[in-house]
Amino acid sequence: MKSSILLPSKFKKIGWFILIPSMIAGLLQVSSEYEFVFTSKVFAFIYDESLTDTRYFGITETDITNTLISVCFIVGALLVAFSSEKSEDEYIASLRLNSLQWAVLVNYLLLIVTFIFIYGVSFLNIMLYNMFTILIIFIARFHYLLYKTNQLTKDDELS
Repeated sequence: MKSSILLPSKFKKIGWFILIPSMIAGLLQVSSEYEFVFTSKVFAFIYDESLTDTRYFGITETDITNTLISVCFIVGALLVAFSSEKSEDEYIASLRLNSLQWAVLVNYLLLIVTFIFIYGVSFLNIMLYNMFTILIIFIARFHYLLYKTNQLTKDDELS
């Protein structure tokens, strides 16, 4: 079964090369007391000069560190998630579909728990992280299933 939306397998290495440093940078940005600041003038569709002054389609000066880290993370994760395996067959396609369905289900269950039990600024923080969780869960689940399948195959070959 040939999927037309998968990238060639060589993009997976490029994806990991982008994803891992952006994950490290993101974790450092969130967890360390030192905050990286990279200020630049950028074009924005919507931006706030103050709490009461919303502007549209203009240039604003802002810290783009989180933007750069987030865009790199998303691009890297998409390359990892949507690059074919070296031997992409129907079984791997079914693992990929199962992993995607599982990631969506787990993500939305976590989102329901968040809506019910978390409030205030913590809720907004979790909603920000939620942009990344489907990709993280999918990549983790898919590679776990691939690992498990490879282990079973090796065990069968040894028997």
